[in-house]
Amino acid sequence: MMSRRFYAFLLWLLSPVILGFTLWRVWRRPAYRERWWERFGWVPRRSDRPIWIHAVSVGETIAAIPLVRALQARYPEVPILMTSTTPTGAAVVRQRLGKEVLQHYLPYDLSAAVTRFMRRQRPRLGIIMETEIWPNLCHAASREGVPLMLANARLSQRSLRGYARFRTLFAPALASMSAVAAQSSEDAAAFRRLGAEHVVVTGNIKYDLPEPVTARERGRQWRQRFAGRPVWVFASTHAGEEQMALAALEDLQRQWPDLLLVLIPRHPSRRLEVMARMQAKGVSFALRSRAEDVGARAVFLIDTLGEVMDFYAAADVVTIGGSFVPAGGHNPLEAAALARPVSFGPYMDNFKGITQDLLAANAAVQVVDVEALVAQLGAWLTTQEPATEMGDRALAFLQQQRGALGRTLSLLDHIVP
Repeated sequence: MMSRRFYAFLLWLLSPVILGFTLWRVWRRPAYRERWWERFGWVPRRSDRPIWIHAVSVGETIAAIPLVRALQARYPEVPILMTSTTPTGAAVVRQRLGKEVLQHYLPYDLSAAVTRFMRRQRPRLGIIMETEIWPNLCHAASREGVPLMLANARLSQRSLRGYARFRTLFAPALASMSAVAAQSSEDAAAFRRLGAEHVVVTGNIKYDLPEPVTARERGRQWRQRFAGRPVWVFASTHAGEEQMALAALEDLQRQWPDLLLVLIPRHPSRRLEVMARMQAKGVSFALRSRAEDVGARAVFLIDTLGEVMDFYAAADVVTIGGSFVPAGGHNPLEAAALARPVSFGPYMDNFKGITQDLLAANAAVQVVDVEALVAQLGAWLTTQEPATEMGDRALAFLQQQRGALGRTLSLLDHIVP
């Protein structure tokens, strides 16, 4: 059993270690040099009482964008503050929202840091996306009179087991929240078991994607540059999946020698590792960050952020990464929004509900290994009609599931001061 006070004391004792780790990471990873002091709560002072939204990384940030747009329309006089944990998440905020929002990094869950953040920013409301439960942050928000809402809340079985081991620590944090807007009834039950008191099932905001008009146009432009080649997009890959993708590409190119693999690692910082693997195998590739022409090369390596939907729009077939290794998978709905046939592997734990619903609607295909993936992609590339029908079902399914954003906003109306 661990109380919040003991947890806070332990973190206080570890403060020198946390500072040392931060400075080491700043030295080793340039992306973390940006505003590193904000991770200790040293943010500018404000008096305009923003609505604060925290999205830990890329996926949560993309999911939060429709909510940001809706809040801007609903409360046009109130500024929006976005916080991130990862540099990639912060980069997506800059790219998608620019100066429309305020932006900082969320501090570590040190009592002094989170209190400093609250007192300097003075948010009127905090919205935390998905599964971020920080005991000191929740305590500081409650003490400073800032209502918190966990939006689009989900709990995988793995996360539930982890939190349950420290229920005495996390139960008060969840109980202090004004609302938990759960994605499903199963998520709602899990949060109640952990101690949340104000739980409502609102659905998944990720279904409420904006119409991808810009992505469609950019995808059309990429199709022209690809000069009629069939295009396979394998997005958000993790270590181990690039090797699998190259093996699959080798098999597929026996029948489709001009097939182009657009390979998009989840973390662009892994580009050197991926490039080295392709060079070792003698695979020709172009690098997006160097603006290299694809020409007749086998692979287009995308080491930039914010362009995934553009390449989905340019694709004939799409595979979702993080699903062939135990990383929990990634969001298949962006490809569905562009009516693309979607495949993924067996590890989709982080999107279990979405995966089950897509499969039940015959709107996606789950495969067990690389051999099954090659067979499925080959079937779609051979006959266009089944691939088109699969993509159309995916889009229709997505459109039928919309509405979580409206329900979340209705819940917020009772919380916004």
